[in-house]
Amino acid sequence: MKHRSGITVMARLVGLVKPLTGYMILAILLGLAGHLTASFLTILGGWAILGGLGFSAPASTAGLFVCMGVFALLRGILRYGEQACNHFIAFKLLALIRSKVFQALRRLAPAKLDGRDKGDLISVITSDIELLEVFYAHTISPAAIALLFCTILCLFIGAFHPLLGLLALAAYLTVGVLIPWATSRLSGDLGLRFRRDSGALSAFVLDSLRGLSELLQYQAGQRRLEEMEARSSALSGHEAAMKRVTGRNMAVSGLVILLFGMAMLFASAGLYLSGQVEFDGVLLPTLALLGSFGPTVALANLGSTLQNTFAAGNRVLDILEEQPVAEDLTGRPATQFHTGVNVEDVTFSYGGERVLDHVCVDIPQGQIIGLVGRSGSGKSTLLKLLMRFWPVTQGSITLSGRSIGEINTADLRSMEGFVTQDTHLFHDSIANNLRIAKLDATQEELEEACRKASVHEFIMSLPQGYDTPVGELGDTLSGGERQRLGIARAFLHNAPLLLLDEPTSNLDSLNEAVILQALERERAGRTVVLVSHRASTMAVADRVYCVEHGRLS
Repeated sequence: MKHRSGITVMARLVGLVKPLTGYMILAILLGLAGHLTASFLTILGGWAILGGLGFSAPASTAGLFVCMGVFALLRGILRYGEQACNHFIAFKLLALIRSKVFQALRRLAPAKLDGRDKGDLISVITSDIELLEVFYAHTISPAAIALLFCTILCLFIGAFHPLLGLLALAAYLTVGVLIPWATSRLSGDLGLRFRRDSGALSAFVLDSLRGLSELLQYQAGQRRLEEMEARSSALSGHEAAMKRVTGRNMAVSGLVILLFGMAMLFASAGLYLSGQVEFDGVLLPTLALLGSFGPTVALANLGSTLQNTFAAGNRVLDILEEQPVAEDLTGRPATQFHTGVNVEDVTFSYGGERVLDHVCVDIPQGQIIGLVGRSGSGKSTLLKLLMRFWPVTQGSITLSGRSIGEINTADLRSMEGFVTQDTHLFHDSIANNLRIAKLDATQEELEEACRKASVHEFIMSLPQGYDTPVGELGDTLSGGERQRLGIARAFLHNAPLLLLDEPTSNLDSLNEAVILQALERERAGRTVVLVSHRASTMAVADRVYCVEHGRLS
């Protein structure tokens, strides 16, 4: 995780407001007018008192009370308008950020997401992004409002005497800037630790739910529960520490406001006794200052809250700013598959572990090429390089005479169909899971693909046929049924280059034979790279390579 300062996180988050700048300006103007009406309610009351005591006032007592009534009404309307604008901005931006995060995850997949904790990613997408609502609805415009409001009040109070204006400025800076800064420093990385541990707990719970049957079988549930309770207690400890900081922050803010109010009273009284101000220069500056801390107190209270928000923002920015291993390519000349694939002297490593070592293999068009070898020997990695999930850093892979690093990503995906050992099914119907391969596929096309994958009869035996929901992660189906649906997807995609990674590992010999026969029937105009441990599967291959220690033979 990249560590960014609070200012950096804030600047990056503010940059996302650009599409809604007009609404933000409106929220600031409404909020500024609302706070001014609230403060001048107190000031008008002070003028009314002065008028009652016989001092000069800007209007009659009755006129002042009418103005106070109008200001009270306007305060409510303006406050509502400000909050409506702020929350409209916040929820629009949360939707925008979620969209950006999903786009970033698409760019990063699969290379940067392999081995990534899915529960932690879910925590980022849900709770971390939701926390940014505090920043967008209760931080940006309040900060701007506080700046403008305090400037106006300093000028108003300073009109009675410059010293009083400077005292007001010191009060606003202390409450609105110094206290939040000190609180933020005292909080340290509490917010970051809380968000990180919260994400880890989400991942732990998700992992526990997925492995519930194993926990019950081996009676490991109690130990898992104890660990969950320990993680929850640690999370509660972080939260309690943040609450203590918040409580101290609020207490210090209240005390400082009281002290500055007394300082304003004594300073103005001293100026009155020395004849530098009139009596209104004592009453009105004191009332104005004491009634004007609303915007600055709001900022002061955000000092500790924003630690949690900035920590969430930091985690979101980690995803948005992370660079993919293999960039999506566009704007290149269109490419069609017509002369096969050539892998020339390819060496590839995951981190520091070499998986492929100077691999050379020719995959002619229209042939079935088999790859056999022990687990971990690099067979699946070669298929992923053909899909350009990872870039080739040493050697080259050409498709129809062009480097795959120069082919548009959309063209490459349309030319290749990839079936993995573990077929992922979404929580949807069988038909919609199949249509991932071809969104506009007709029912006849679905059935034809499923017949080739020897799964049509099974689907038709289900109560709802192709409209049958498969459950989360396809857990209502067996491994073999999921695998046959994955193969049906590949047939529906109808790509000229088919990459099959252990496509029959979960099938019995009868279904394996049916699918191999389908491959034989469909091989015309199609090139297949077939990875398998089964000798029976390799019987359909025109040429078989053995992969050992990252080398082909």
